[in-house]
Amino acid sequence: MRTTTGWQSTGNSTDLRQVAIERRELRDDDLAVRVDYCGVCHSDLHAIHGLVGKPTDGLVPGHEFTGTVTAVGSAVTGFAPGDPVAVGTIVDSCGECAMCRAGQENFCYQGAVTTYGGTDRVDGTVTRGGYSREYVLRDKFAYRLPAGLDPAAAAPLMCAGITMWEPLREAGVGPGSKVAVAGLGGLGHLGVKLAVALGAEVTVLSRTAEKEAGALALGATDLVVTGDDEQMKRAFGRFDLILDTIAAVHDFTPLLRLLGLQGTLSVLGAPLETSVRIMELTFGRKNLTSSGTGGTRHTAELLSFCAERGITADIELLPSARVGEALSRLEKGDVRYRFVLDLADLD
Repeated sequence: MRTTTGWQSTGNSTDLRQVAIERRELRDDDLAVRVDYCGVCHSDLHAIHGLVGKPTDGLVPGHEFTGTVTAVGSAVTGFAPGDPVAVGTIVDSCGECAMCRAGQENFCYQGAVTTYGGTDRVDGTVTRGGYSREYVLRDKFAYRLPAGLDPAAAAPLMCAGITMWEPLREAGVGPGSKVAVAGLGGLGHLGVKLAVALGAEVTVLSRTAEKEAGALALGATDLVVTGDDEQMKRAFGRFDLILDTIAAVHDFTPLLRLLGLQGTLSVLGAPLETSVRIMELTFGRKNLTSSGTGGTRHTAELLSFCAERGITADIELLPSARVGEALSRLEKGDVRYRFVLDLADLD
């Protein structure tokens, strides 16, 4: 076994402790990656608090990271030691089902192996994530990090970015599209950047007007205050697609009423409970959908697009020893827009 160091949750606490972590010896199609930068995702908080079904005993979070290849298995031909890479939320899948064959391994019928809290398909061990100095994974699920992308600011592309990218691409968003983004956080700010880069007219939906300057700076043309009845009335039926990034439980009805004919509300913030009145979908023949992260096809496409357009996340970079502070502030919404941990202090 290979031994590295990482940050582990104990008793559902965000006060993580530094521990030694065992990684497997490389299989023929494996890479060993020195983790340099790892984003802090809101789903990490859900996992730590035991809300998403992942085992909390020995939990090491982190599923959006960039780093450097340090070793490769005997059958690996696409990577070599020294290559910069990016890794997201999935590290293996069956490779045989219809979803995997379509490059949508995130929906693998046998269950994709998640970067942490998943079950390895070969030895049955529980995966431990990127809040650590080294990670070992199957080469198919590592991506070459394009030159020109800052590795720290690119790390959130691997979860927050791809979570926004898949529904934008599947909705055919482009010039002339009218897109709204509900919630301007780690997910939402990348949704704005990507939709704008695709040519859409983008509006941010927010509970208050305080985020207007930030929304406009990201390229949005408008901000609608969802608590203002007059503003909501004026926005009635305006949008083709709404990217709903709100993690808390909330009513979908006001958002559905902002959609035009056959418009789509894509729920991406993973609220743990949902409800909807069917008549809100009936009027306007609207669509309610959701998705989670992305498969290899869209992830590779996203990285290429972001490299061409110079798109990365707006981040606050912290040494990994301050992970508890990052998680506590994230719970309060005190970040603009994504925390990223620098794992160099684990050397």
